[in-house]
Amino acid sequence: MVNLVFLGPPGAGKGTLSEGLCFQEKLVHLSTGDLLRAELKKGSPLGSQVQSIMQSGGLVSDEIVATLVEQRLAEAVKEAVPGFVFDGFPRTIRQADLLGSTLAKLGMKLDAVVLLEVHEEVLILRLTGRRICRKCNKIFHLAYSPPKVDGVCDTCGHDELYQRADDNEESVRERLKVYAAETKPLVAYYEAKGVLLRIDASRDKATNVRNLREALSPFLVKL
Repeated sequence: MVNLVFLGPPGAGKGTLSEGLCFQEKLVHLSTGDLLRAELKKGSPLGSQVQSIMQSGGLVSDEIVATLVEQRLAEAVKEAVPGFVFDGFPRTIRQADLLGSTLAKLGMKLDAVVLLEVHEEVLILRLTGRRICRKCNKIFHLAYSPPKVDGVCDTCGHDELYQRADDNEESVRERLKVYAAETKPLVAYYEAKGVLLRIDASRDKATNVRNLREALSPFLVKL
């Protein structure tokens, strides 16, 4: 198996690059948000617990998230998948410790942690230019991938493209501060373990994909 974590600030392209890599290499894409939503949909006892926490306005604990991760990894082992990619998890040292314990319990390990490095002003441009179709959720970008007709969705023709409340510049800068305080310490954490790979992800998508695949080539050749 080839097991990876994608790490980086909001707007670095973790979702886009990890999903693309998973599609090409048949890896399992693991997002804790997706895991939580799937558990809620199943209506399992754990899902009911998560729903209760969320309805009361609380935060789902790291321990519950680690349990969901362990369940999905155990399934992946049974499915004999070639590997997995964690997208945006772990976010804290505590979560990284829990992930390490979970992997060890299952006899697994991380091959690499991919750090997507992007200049702050590029991140701000990426996030503040994002627009989403109110009807089908298609994502556009005013600078990089604008709709063919201004304000109209190319996919469904709906004429309302909106900006997420947290995609304004003030909110974006605050999100970057939170990342620096809570998640950036993981860079030193994984660097000390010898598994950190730094990728320049500040370019266009094609270049970023090429940079990523070149850096991961020693691992991908094993698939």
